[in-house]
Amino acid sequence: MNARYEELRGRRVAVTGGASGIGRATVERFLREGARVAALDRDAAALAALAADRPEVLALPADVGERSAVEAAFQAIETSFGGLDVVIANAGISLRHPFRDITEEEWRKVMRVNLDGVFHTTQAAFRRMERTGGLILMTASTNGFRGHAFYADYNASKAAVIQLMRTVALEGAPHIRANAVCPGYVLTPMQRREYTDAMLEEVNRSLPLGRHAEPQEVAALFAFLASDDARYLTGQCFTIDGGETI
Repeated sequence: MNARYEELRGRRVAVTGGASGIGRATVERFLREGARVAALDRDAAALAALAADRPEVLALPADVGERSAVEAAFQAIETSFGGLDVVIANAGISLRHPFRDITEEEWRKVMRVNLDGVFHTTQAAFRRMERTGGLILMTASTNGFRGHAFYADYNASKAAVIQLMRTVALEGAPHIRANAVCPGYVLTPMQRREYTDAMLEEVNRSLPLGRHAEPQEVAALFAFLASDDARYLTGQCFTIDGGETI
């Protein structure tokens, strides 16, 4: 998607998990569109690298699994930007492990970021946008509606995000819109850590388009959904998977 969206210039945008992978690509895409962007991430060093020589980026170290950290970050955004137009609840983690071996600690670790973090972020945004209107976007996954072995906790968290999005869309209408982006296989640092080169090639052979998505392609979909061209879209899941689910 090479379309440009002039109406995004000056929009106030927050992206969680904004220092790497899809999050970083999304931050960079909205910056190119002229938006003001707050990037939240628990990796302070990666955030500092992202914001270096970019005064238009508000870098906020925050663990989205901690409600107080999310609230403090949103207060800082209000102080700096005067409000928010778009919030992208993107932060997520995954652990590759057989279902029978998942420990309670591992289960909670995944849910804390992928579901609790989205809840904290979305609720903080919702309470502010009730006064002004706005758009909430969530990063879900094809794992949320299609089973993947060795990712039971991740699958469950993304299915929950999809239903959370639908509820937010219902309760927020007509002033707040909410949608989810559901990527399939994306070539992110997280994916590279969990898959060998041979595993990546095996996945590529299984996909109709023959390759993983690039993070920038997912970011382009977020930019479209934040544009005025998408103003009648709410409560929907937008799959970007190279044909995986067909």
